[in-house]
Amino acid sequence: MIEKPFEMAAASFVGVPGDKEGNLEKIAEICAELRKEKVSLVLFPELSISGFLPNHPVIEHEPWLRKGIKTVREWAETIPGPSTDRLIEIAMANDLLISAGLFENNGTHIHNTQVLVGIGVGVEGMVSVSRKLHIPMFEAPFYDGGPAPEVADTDLGRIGTCICFDNVLPESTRLLAVQGAEIVLFPYASDPDPKTAPGWVGHNAMLIQTRCKENGFFGLAVNQTGRVESLGAQQTFPGGGMFIAPTGKILKVWEGETAQPGRMIVEVDPKYLNDARSDPEFGMRFRRPGLYWPLTEG
Repeated sequence: MIEKPFEMAAASFVGVPGDKEGNLEKIAEICAELRKEKVSLVLFPELSISGFLPNHPVIEHEPWLRKGIKTVREWAETIPGPSTDRLIEIAMANDLLISAGLFENNGTHIHNTQVLVGIGVGVEGMVSVSRKLHIPMFEAPFYDGGPAPEVADTDLGRIGTCICFDNVLPESTRLLAVQGAEIVLFPYASDPDPKTAPGWVGHNAMLIQTRCKENGFFGLAVNQTGRVESLGAQQTFPGGGMFIAPTGKILKVWEGETAQPGRMIVEVDPKYLNDARSDPEFGMRFRRPGLYWPLTEG
């Protein structure tokens, strides 16, 4: 349970596809700087450790696709593994919770996975592992959807994760809400038109606001930033981020320049959580799960 106000941050840098060691060093530098500002949790974008494989090729498709599938498997790691071990070292050295993403190899399948590391309640090191549930068209050749996510119990509060496209489907965050999530982290790697940081916020704000309001939790979102290139394809991510109250109100918006590294520090005040959940028409109070079984038949 969130007992007192604290600060957390959303941070984005230009991650290099496949350069896990270099990307982790950037994460370490950013975390050391943010810890000086008394931040307790840092959220990095989707696939921030592995780097994002650009998926809009203009070259011949079949050889690119075959090489891309092989490359992603080469980049992927087990969890725990070298990258998550290093991320835990960074978290413990800076007394932080860190959320960051990588390609995960579980043997037969590859997942787009976001880990939360640091110190949880009764846990030191790996606090939670969340795998992207719903895989959009351009990403589907490279990895598979994961199992239902779990909410992590930490000294800061109960924290869940919803990765990028998962936010389009309300079931993704409802799975977290019924486990008592108080804060949901939304790591993204998306480049909607007009491909500016304010444009990214405009494209995603309504969805994230709705998810936060209907479930009564805080939402912290951050997007990939900068130009990435691999296997003859390239994408430019605009960056962007936002912090949403459990009432659905936008509390803070990313002020960094488009496609440039940046960070956003926000304060989590449990007052907002209490206000949202004490509203006479707070929706979670009126749920009747016994009526909803036909939803699982569709």
